Amino acid sequence: MDSDFILRNQIVERYIGGRLPLKGAQEFERYCREHPELLEQIALTERINAALRLLDASGHAAPWEQRPKPWWERLPVLLGVLGLALILGVACVLMASRLAALERTLASLTQRALLQPLDPAQSTRAITVLPSRTGPVAHSMITIGGAGAQMAVLAIDMSWSAFNAYRIIIDRVDQGRVGVLHDIQRDSSGNVRIELNSSALGPGDYQFSIEGLTWRGEPVPQAWANIRFAH
Repeated sequence: MDSDFILRNQIVERYIGGRLPLKGAQEFERYCREHPELLEQIALTERINAALRLLDASGHAAPWEQRPKPWWERLPVLLGVLGLALILGVACVLMASRLAALERTLASLTQRALLQPLDPAQSTRAITVLPSRTGPVAHSMITIGGAGAQMAVLAIDMSWSAFNAYRIIIDRVDQGRVGVLHDIQRDSSGNVRIELNSSALGPGDYQFSIEGLTWRGEPVPQAWANIRFAH
């Protein structure tokens, strides 16, 4: 390898561009060590300065300068991510604590519903109910309970009905059926009597549907009453 060979085969350009084979690059480096004047002949310094000016014009950093970090590696971004992770962690802990409290409350309510405890009746109240004969009633006729549990004695006036035996269906308004009372006989005054503790039913409006029973036990709609229970 000599200077003519280097110029003729564009060894400098190929070396700078990284296109020389390993052996060729080693030979070129050895030759430059043995003939340092070659660097002045090929104007290597001017070429390097020109390359640096091109890098600067294109916005690229010089080889000895630290490469700019991408935005996700910068310290403010990392601190922001760590802060967000900390906030999310605290929120998760709070949500888990709240969820555990809700689960305990739900378990307590479920147990209470299963046990269905009754409050002792503080008083007894006799109530005469004049049911509707034309259809279900939209608004409550009577309110039972309130400050304390009551033993309500309902006397539903059925003296006008042709039946002596009745079936009473109790539905909680807009929720579902609570119970059905079968074969209730009216008394000599023509009243169908029901006695119950007001705390046996949850607060709300209840529709009482009274059906007369034929000698075959077939129900015939007779009357309706809406009664509100308060706790």
